[in-house]
Amino acid sequence: MAPVNLAIAGLGFMGATHARAAMALDNVRLMAVIESDEKKRSGDLRGVGGNLGVQDGLMDFSQVRQFQRFDAALQDPEVDAVDICLPTDLHAPMAVAALRAGKHVLVEKPMALTEAAADEVLREAERSGRILMTGQVLRFLPPYAEAAKLVRSGSLGPIRMSWFRRNCAKPSWGGWLTDPARSGGGIFDLLIHDVDYSILLFGEPASIGAAGSGGLICATFQYPDSGPVVIEGGWHAQGPYPFSMAFTIAGDLGTLEFSSVGCPLTLSRAGAAAPEIVSVPNCDGFEQELRYFAECVASNRQPDLCPPRESALAVKVAARMTGLGLSL
Repeated sequence: MAPVNLAIAGLGFMGATHARAAMALDNVRLMAVIESDEKKRSGDLRGVGGNLGVQDGLMDFSQVRQFQRFDAALQDPEVDAVDICLPTDLHAPMAVAALRAGKHVLVEKPMALTEAAADEVLREAERSGRILMTGQVLRFLPPYAEAAKLVRSGSLGPIRMSWFRRNCAKPSWGGWLTDPARSGGGIFDLLIHDVDYSILLFGEPASIGAAGSGGLICATFQYPDSGPVVIEGGWHAQGPYPFSMAFTIAGDLGTLEFSSVGCPLTLSRAGAAAPEIVSVPNCDGFEQELRYFAECVASNRQPDLCPPRESALAVKVAARMTGLGLSL
């Protein structure tokens, strides 16, 4: 099967991450990049930073078509799909434009900044018949993907309570991030991952309570058929505060624990003598995400592992959190 011809829009930290992932895959061909900055467009991504570090080298874009304008790339008939890694306020309008141009769309999280905008993207995807997926990468990160399998299998028993934690320094990169009108703040840019993961495991919360101060938030989702979910974290520290993500999922028959800083996925089973380290695949979550999207495009099937309606629901829930006055 021929690889999917992909254009990546935006070469900030996430666009650069997606470009590296695409170039490592056999079912994706990085055909084009769309970037206004000539230096980045040429493949010089040195110094491009984000909460996972700094890009540290050059990329070979000598065989990649280079566009300054989004609309010009949409007119290229050889581009099958567009991967939108632009500032968050552009996600929905650019996704709609790409779908209207007949392109399949992978749009970085979140899908949109408002429920109405997310609904518009869903309608356009349905009208166009093209594949739409949002880059909710936790669904593809090995510890989170394996934890979801264990929860869904019932091997932990009824889930009594879950905690999802995500923290990083206040962004000093990509100046638009600190403008809530453009990024949605820490809820939409950072905690949307954990909102989406909670939806994956348990669905839409029946109610939400939250409190926050100084860029930190603690939100509690209540569910009728499982225990509450607590989501904690945010953009709260000045200086070189390290990024971290972690979770605890406690069931009657076992508890799962994970932290990106020092705790591999660990299962403590009822009656066991000691915790066990859960084996997870040694793979890159961003590569898995792009590989899966390309498989969906090539086979013309909708992404049931990351359905767009659940990504739109994550926007709705994040908007409810923000409506509590916690814009972060």
